[in-house]
Amino acid sequence: MTDNITSVGGGSRPDTGVSALKGRTGAGAPAETRGKTTIADGVVAKIAGMATREVPGIHSMGAGMARAFGAMRERVPGAGGGATRGVKVEVGERQAAVDLDVVVEYGVSIVDVAGAVRTNVISALERMTGLEVVEVNIAVDDVHLPDEEEEAERNEGRVR
Repeated sequence: MTDNITSVGGGSRPDTGVSALKGRTGAGAPAETRGKTTIADGVVAKIAGMATREVPGIHSMGAGMARAFGAMRERVPGAGGGATRGVKVEVGERQAAVDLDVVVEYGVSIVDVAGAVRTNVISALERMTGLEVVEVNIAVDDVHLPDEEEEAERNEGRVR
């Protein structure tokens, strides 16, 4: 058996004991393990960002300046949606670690939202990439108050 390890990632499959990301060559190897699979850090960050945004109670992502620049970037046509804003990842051959900066809605249990985010991010990453997620660190940077949107809309309407 020859291993083709130049890939990022590598969750092992319990039914074969062979990593689908590592790869194995030869006529006797299952087809899904012949060759290598490389997963870019940006892919892992996008999956983590989307999984975080799916959780009820998350208002937005990114620390103060990142949110301000992201809001401006979203107004520019073709500039991208900022799926990785507030997400930092470290990806190894078989494992990944994720750091998230989030803003939660006022009134939600931060502990419950953080637990739901961890569960959703770990589940999505392990299912989609095969990587073992060793940790998901969450920094709650702000709490979104309901009247903040009304005030922003009033100020936006005044200046044109």
